[in-house]
This record gives sequence, structure tokens and C-alpha cells, in this order.
Amino acid sequence: MKFSFIDTKKSDLEEILILNQLAIPAVSNATIDEMSKFLEIADYFKSIIIENIVAGFLIALHPGKDYHSLNYKWFEKRYKSFIYVDRIVIGSSYRGNGLGKAFYNDLAIFAKHKTDDITCEVNIRPKNEGSIIFHKKYGFYDVGTQLTENGKKEVSLMKYKINLV
Repeated sequence: MKFSFIDTKKSDLEEILILNQLAIPAVSNATIDEMSKFLEIADYFKSIIIENIVAGFLIALHPGKDYHSLNYKWFEKRYKSFIYVDRIVIGSSYRGNGLGKAFYNDLAIFAKHKTDDITCEVNIRPKNEGSIIFHKKYGFYDVGTQLTENGKKEVSLMKYKINLV
């Protein structure tokens, strides 16, 4: 499958928001304003393009950003250096083609001179089995758990050591 990464632009945000909303509850609900804010504060906000269609996106931030996610703050309290994956979404018709792995490989190359760690969270209640399997297979490991959304959700907080040569 031929694809390319692009830096996300404001004109891509409506398509990205649709992908995001279709991926709930695996990712959190978002608004167009929240996606616009990510364009301003994210260190990495790329889209993956297949045949001129946004097939997925990944948003990641280093510590110290004006971002108040409970999970981001959890990592910020415990680690000085990381890049936090706020969300990664691959459109349902494009899943299973290695795009998630390609995104993480690109993120690792992007981040390797700035940090040794990629962090993220994965829902364990409600269970996101596919994401748990994917992240563990990629090399992420559990470093904690946390309740969110007033106890409606529980997440596994995960870390991956960037091991590029």
C-alpha cells in the first residue's frame, strides 16, 4: 500500500475530526477547536495520505505544553523527557496494513534526538484489545494505570524505548 506522511494543515482538520469521532471510545471525543489547538501546540501532528485521502493521523507532544490531559500530566509528573502520543487513528478501511507501525517508526525518527521514550495510554476499560496487542507487539510496556472520566475509563499508561541506531 503506497502512502505518504504530511504535516497536518488546518484544511485537513475536518477530515481528521471525522476519523477521530468514528474511533470513539478508543480515543477521546474532540471538537474542531481542540484539533486546531493541537495544530498550535503539538510537536508532531502528521496525517497519512493514501490516494489523496487522509487515512489516519498521529498527534504527539513533548512535556511542558499548555495541555491538561490527565494522562499527559501523569507522564509529566514522572518523567522529564518523552514524547506523548495523545492519539493515533487509522481509518477502519485502512487498518491491518502496517500504517500504525509506520507512524510509530516515523515518530521515533522524529523524536530520537530529543528523547529516548515514546509514551501513550491504551484503554483497558472499556478494553481496546486491538490497541493493547498492537502496542505490546511494537515494544511498549506498562508503567502504570489510571482511572479517567470519573471512573468510567481505565487506561494502561505505556512507554516505549526508542532504540534506533
